[in-house]
Amino acid sequence: MTSMSDSVSITDIYQGVATKATPIPLFSSSPQAGFPAPGDDLVHEELNIHDLLVKHAESTFFVRVEGDSMEGAGIFSGDVLVIDRSVEPQSGSIVVAVVDGGLVVKRLRVEREGLFLISENADYQPIKVAPEADCFVWGVVTGSVRTF
Repeated sequence: MTSMSDSVSITDIYQGVATKATPIPLFSSSPQAGFPAPGDDLVHEELNIHDLLVKHAESTFFVRVEGDSMEGAGIFSGDVLVIDRSVEPQSGSIVVAVVDGGLVVKRLRVEREGLFLISENADYQPIKVAPEADCFVWGVVTGSVRTF
């Protein structure tokens, strides 16, 4: 069992705004992460970041996280996660859970032995949720935003 201080914690919660932002051009070529490829300046379509990240505006929230327990899942301290409260959590989903009144980000695992909240960092032990525990899934992580 692990303590709350061993978890990625939520530092801020924001609700998504239902208005659409200005679309941004999406180029038809994709930059290569390895060897350079010839570029082009043809705009394939316009991309609205709201449309990309938000599927259910009424139930979508953004949270800023702090901590390193989910780095193996590509979630780093300072990232903003997209949380959809209308998505049904499944075993294997990354979720925001309320554990003893605090919000944590973990991978949900349902096993015969019970319910577990799993870190994606070997330095942290899984949280086994006792049947009498004050714990529930607040929402499912559907995306993330990171600035460099």
